[in-house]
Amino acid sequence: MSLVPVASLARLSAACLVVLACHAQAQTATPAASTPPAGTMMGAYGQSLQQQGTVATSAEKATKPANAAPAATDKQDPVSRFLSERGLLNAAESSAPGRLLTSVRDAASDLVMSAMNFLGVRYVRGGNSVENGFDCSGFTRHIFEMSVGMVLPRRADEQARDSSLLSIRKEDLKPGDLVFFNTMRATFSHVGIYVGEGKFIHAPRTGSAVRVEDMRDAYWAKRFTGARRANLKDAQAKASTGGDASRAN
Repeated sequence: MSLVPVASLARLSAACLVVLACHAQAQTATPAASTPPAGTMMGAYGQSLQQQGTVATSAEKATKPANAAPAATDKQDPVSRFLSERGLLNAAESSAPGRLLTSVRDAASDLVMSAMNFLGVRYVRGGNSVENGFDCSGFTRHIFEMSVGMVLPRRADEQARDSSLLSIRKEDLKPGDLVFFNTMRATFSHVGIYVGEGKFIHAPRTGSAVRVEDMRDAYWAKRFTGARRANLKDAQAKASTGGDASRAN
């Protein structure tokens, strides 16, 4: 019967101790909690865009040379990236603030970007909240009240006839304007919010969700029935004054 050398036994024992120590450390380690990024979008589509943006940013960092110059602020801007991914910025504008990006960041910025946060929220007839879903006029009403403090009438045709809104021509559209369509054999039976470059955001129909579409598509082009514009700066000022007054009382 052969005997195992003492030195071999000692090395074997040391290896076993190392394995046991590593195993114990793995058992007690707690994964770090993940905190959702600021401005997480409410809709399922918006959340998927943010996840894609995070992956894309990580990939860019991994492939970027160590001595490369810092990227321009606008390229890192999630608003710019979001608009570009949705086709709201063309290729020439995606690398720098373009006409649309500039216009979205003026008086209508809060309204338009608030609306985009709800991409993917389901359509529900009569709905007017994230929890219950939106129909077309419930969506526009919610966005205007939430972002600029302006309370619109509940129905699309009532919004079109609201005397506080200015009727404008299609060629004069600006981000934040309300756009109306005839989708139910009625002049103002559908409404959305213009976001620029011929596109608008809306809650389309049962079985779908809040999304951006092109008004120049044949379906929407032949059903367009008008547009309305609110004085957003005035609405924001009134909302601010009302809030200050209520706090004073």
